[in-house]
Amino acid sequence: MGKNKKKKSHLPLRMNILFFVIFLLFASLILQLGVVQILYGEDAQEEINRTENTTIHTPVPRGKMFDRYGRVIVDNEPLYSITYTPPKGVQPMDRLALAEDLAEFISMGDEEELKKIVRERDLKEYFYLLNEEEVRERVSQEETEDLSGGEEYQLMLDRITEEEIDSIPFEKYQLIAIKKELDQASALAPHIIKNEDITIEEYASVAEHLNQLPGINVTSDWNRKYPYEGTFRNYIGSITNAEQGIPRANQDYYLSLDYSRNDRVGKSGLEEKYESILRGSKEKIRYETDKRNNIVNTEVVREGSRGDDLVLSIDIELQQQVDEIVKKRLKEEIARQPYKNRFLEDAMVVMMDPNTGEVLAVSGMYYNRDRESGEPEVVDHSYKAIQAQHLPGSTVKGATVLMALQEGVMKPGETIYDRTLRIKGTKDKSSYRNLGPVSDVTALQKSSNVYMFLAGIRIGGDTYIPNEPLGFKSGTYEKFLYYFNQFGLGVSTGIDMPSEAVGVVGQNPGPGTQIDLLIGQYNSYTTMQLAQYVSTIANDGYRVRPHLVKEIREPSNDTEQLGPVRENINTTVLNRIEMDQEYIDRVKLGFQYVFQKQGGTAYGSYNDVDYSPAGKTGTAENIVVEEGINGEKELIDTENLTMVGYAPHDNPEVAFSVVVPNVGKGVSSSINKDITKDILDAYFELKKERSEKGIEDVNENLNEEEAEVSDNYEE
Repeated sequence: MGKNKKKKSHLPLRMNILFFVIFLLFASLILQLGVVQILYGEDAQEEINRTENTTIHTPVPRGKMFDRYGRVIVDNEPLYSITYTPPKGVQPMDRLALAEDLAEFISMGDEEELKKIVRERDLKEYFYLLNEEEVRERVSQEETEDLSGGEEYQLMLDRITEEEIDSIPFEKYQLIAIKKELDQASALAPHIIKNEDITIEEYASVAEHLNQLPGINVTSDWNRKYPYEGTFRNYIGSITNAEQGIPRANQDYYLSLDYSRNDRVGKSGLEEKYESILRGSKEKIRYETDKRNNIVNTEVVREGSRGDDLVLSIDIELQQQVDEIVKKRLKEEIARQPYKNRFLEDAMVVMMDPNTGEVLAVSGMYYNRDRESGEPEVVDHSYKAIQAQHLPGSTVKGATVLMALQEGVMKPGETIYDRTLRIKGTKDKSSYRNLGPVSDVTALQKSSNVYMFLAGIRIGGDTYIPNEPLGFKSGTYEKFLYYFNQFGLGVSTGIDMPSEAVGVVGQNPGPGTQIDLLIGQYNSYTTMQLAQYVSTIANDGYRVRPHLVKEIREPSNDTEQLGPVRENINTTVLNRIEMDQEYIDRVKLGFQYVFQKQGGTAYGSYNDVDYSPAGKTGTAENIVVEEGINGEKELIDTENLTMVGYAPHDNPEVAFSVVVPNVGKGVSSSINKDITKDILDAYFELKKERSEKGIEDVNENLNEEEAEVSDNYEE
């Protein structure tokens, strides 16, 4: 009994110890709460009230393009648009539910279109969302140990069978196509779901049910519109669509400039070259969101404005006429001798102001022999005027004569005898016939090859001795190239277009081939290079940069008027040729004789015109490889027919180059002369009509304030 009493006496002590421990724990907890409240209370409250600022840049329409007379050649066509601006933290199932709701009001296309839009991956992603647990069970933990989240997701998609995606009914393709667009949207950034072929009913239905479609909005969008359809499109270029967005190759560059991934950007031609001008200034909106990603405030930081407009140097009416002329003459020439002209496919033309470098028209037509049903017979390949390189023939003889006069190996008026040259180790060299005595001027008039050969031999430090080999001093070929380069032959013209070719310059050959360069039978040049070359002669020796844009203008709200001038693209002189004016005048006289004096190689076509042309004809021998029936290759002789010039000869206002490669040899074609006559007639007839109507180009219509602004800009 005493033992039990002893045990009982210990209970109050133990209870007291337990209560004391509990008291200490509560005291410690209260102390910690006090510390948090006093020291970190403000931070805790800020965390509760925390918001986040996100800035979004909304695209604007691109700038327009006008021709030199203010006619719109690239416009923006307004479109209905349905967009999606997702909040932060939106989940895939939320987007699927939204797609199901939106599919009740819009269609993403017919059966054929949906089959192109909805890919196998899209079907697998849809199946995964509906059967996530089942698909996850198909992948073991061991398989995913070393995989990233994206790799694990791809592995699960790979486990979805073909039978399973085939089981998805086709009527679900509409919502899958919509979900595909919803998935591409970035948080708080408007993304276009549909902006083509939207019916009034679709637009109205979506607008009426916006309260049921979170993040969906109806607005206006734009598409590029071309009032002159295909005319000049190779140089206007194109832009990406919203699905293509910014090019992946330059993604970091574009993102650093506030582009979104689905922004439309220029991908070729002037659209690409002047992207920074045409893109405009995006509207800048700042969204403030709370901890739960709810938008609590919206602020427009910067109003958007569409891109600046480009006024081109192109005369779109002349451009249309030149295209038709080239097309017509090419078809006629091929039809005249279809077998001999079986390699004739292209004809190219450039027309430009030789004093300013403004390109007035640039054309290139391609004859499509392998066309399928419905395809046109002749299609626009005008890009070849700056990309395709061809032997120029005698058109380059102006550069050769100037080089010979400047080097002092030929004297103005000096006569040589044009006859066949026999040089050991190379084929006989002659003109198209023995021309007898020719000078610097008449050598151009009659197109003497021999004058050019002898000039080259003298520059090389040798003397022509019949049946003896040539021996040129070191650096002769480089000297030939140096002189030709001064005219833009073999170097970039500097035109404001991407992807310009610079010609094909051969390696240093033997002397017999080096002098072939001087008659246009060795190195190849583009039609644009030939236009720059002849412009350099026409304007007394200044190589000017050809350009397609003459002004940049601010956007105007008045559709009938151009906006104020932001920048005037002034004439850029790339270099002055190192040749005396006296020698340039001799070559210009020779060019005048080609067109205007009996015996000139173009005289028969131009002896009755009143616009006083000057220039040079050219024929280059060109070999085409043809594969025979048995696979054997045969070398076929063809000719490149070329022509360069300007008018009027005493005050040039238009320069031109014409290149027609691979004309059948021996067909006695005059296609180069016919095209030249037609395009010059068109130019001067349009000039006369406009003069009678008082029509002036954009520059001549500048008011005093605009002219003052223009003069302050240098390129």
